[in-house]
Amino acid sequence: MCGIVGAVAQQNVTPILLEGLKRLEYRGYDSCGVALHVDGKLQRSRSTSRVADLQQQVAQSGLSGFTGIAHTRWATHGAPATHNAHPHFSRERIALVHNGIIENHDELRAELQAAGYVFESQTDTEVIAHLVDHMYDGDLFNTVQHAVRRLTGAYAIAVFCADEPHRVIAARQGSPLIVGVGEGQNFVASDAMALAGTTDQIIYLEEGDVVDLQLQKVWIVDAQGKPAEREVRTVQAYTSAVELGPYQHYMQKEIFEQPRAIADTLDGVVGIMPELFGDKAYKVFKEIDSILILACGTSYYAGLTAKYWIESIAKIPVNVEIASEYRYRDSVPNPRSLVVTISQSGETADTLAALKHARNLGMQHTLTICNVATSAMVRECELAYITRAGVEVGVASTKAFTTQLAALFLLTLALAQTRGLLTEAQEEAHLKAMRHLPAALQSVLALEPSIVAWAESFARRENALFLGRGLHYPIALEGALKLKEITYIHAEAYAAGELKHGPLALVTEQMPVVTIAPNDALVEKLKSNMQEVRARGGQLYVFADADSQIVSSEGLHVIRMPEHYGVLSPILHVVPLQLLSYHTALARGTDVDKPRNLAKSVTVE
Repeated sequence: MCGIVGAVAQQNVTPILLEGLKRLEYRGYDSCGVALHVDGKLQRSRSTSRVADLQQQVAQSGLSGFTGIAHTRWATHGAPATHNAHPHFSRERIALVHNGIIENHDELRAELQAAGYVFESQTDTEVIAHLVDHMYDGDLFNTVQHAVRRLTGAYAIAVFCADEPHRVIAARQGSPLIVGVGEGQNFVASDAMALAGTTDQIIYLEEGDVVDLQLQKVWIVDAQGKPAEREVRTVQAYTSAVELGPYQHYMQKEIFEQPRAIADTLDGVVGIMPELFGDKAYKVFKEIDSILILACGTSYYAGLTAKYWIESIAKIPVNVEIASEYRYRDSVPNPRSLVVTISQSGETADTLAALKHARNLGMQHTLTICNVATSAMVRECELAYITRAGVEVGVASTKAFTTQLAALFLLTLALAQTRGLLTEAQEEAHLKAMRHLPAALQSVLALEPSIVAWAESFARRENALFLGRGLHYPIALEGALKLKEITYIHAEAYAAGELKHGPLALVTEQMPVVTIAPNDALVEKLKSNMQEVRARGGQLYVFADADSQIVSSEGLHVIRMPEHYGVLSPILHVVPLQLLSYHTALARGTDVDKPRNLAKSVTVE
């Protein structure tokens, strides 16, 4: 969601800025723009199309310069329109880009209008540009430090001034921002991916930091205005991860990367031990008596699955909360609870805010399941497990979800072991099953041709139901979410036993009902629920284990899973649901990797 790239160099930075925007396209956006310092003046180009269109505009205009900023915008304040696109100017002196949301923008807007400023957009960002211009004292670094103290909300900004060539000032509070260090050139970006191939020397700015970027200098002050030393890290930004290779879309690529991603997530796990999650894990696990899981979207469904595992195997009570709801309700804190956050990016604003809220309530034991080792979530938590899924470009999460599940199952086993509930034989059996997951996933991916045939039928529908029971109810939720995200088909998921308590009224021959049918203790109950659908003329599409004795017939379409996988079955059963959504989206002609209105990394509330 929203991307920032800025550069100060002794060469034309336009190609660096535009390439950075291309690398950030996966985050989701609906407009983009670039501004440069050209002979003492500000010049810019903006587009409500893709970065490729912006590149054409820049090439035709010959726009170039040694200092510049660029942005991809995901609309919050103001519709996706050129006049709302970043960068924003103030009096042809200040150019600024911004990620986040300024909560007191109305108050500041009124003040600045009274001072004579005319607003050209509906954005909260233009308020910051005018505020910086209004407070400008001849030193942009000093001005920005004072200006950001007047902002309420979340922001990452990059700004330059027509009067100060070869200088970009950046600041962050609540939104991620990094600095790239080079030889005679320096950079700022919202994601290290933007600078892949340009520099691998990265500084992760902390909350409240303001940074002064010049040709030979990176100067950082903290929230109190005091000089701050920040570690320069060598970061490999996975440049190969943004190459499609033989695949048509990133989502397809990432679905097929899941066997490798799971193997990488489990790499180095030779036994179950609390220390997989950090040096202090054993002590923490011994002290806790409950677990609170905080997450959003797909990660929330991973948390719901983990609740079944942890309560069944480790015998610890688990609450799973939608992060954006948790911090705004009165809850009963438990200082002996382990707060577990789940996030692909580790920068999810709602989850970070919920984590801080939990800590403020006195819950100090924290652990994150995250895909980015250098993220804010990892830095904020006491314990962590890095899933190592690799960069996920497609907005609809696939390999991040299955690797989260793998990490959460490891957490389940580590908790059980700490409580004396895991024998050596059980540990060996679980580890053997987990090591077999990559091969099992390959077998599931081989079902793709049958799923393609189903997708042709789904593409003609506008509604769908998904059913699951027990461990597979959260997987049904995830399947419905995937279909909504990339096909725009309205889809809902229910615990199958709830069908007769309302949703059955929706069932007709025009309503496909996707059912997850593993051969577990609930399969006979599930068969009864399926009969309820058939009796109303509904069309059933069932992913069934080979030995579940569910066979195709009129109105009952069955794809057989290669094998029953016990408690790890959710990791396998979600993959055909991903493929079904992907191929249905192909048949409907939607933009698979960049679905409308959505962003990859949700860094605002």
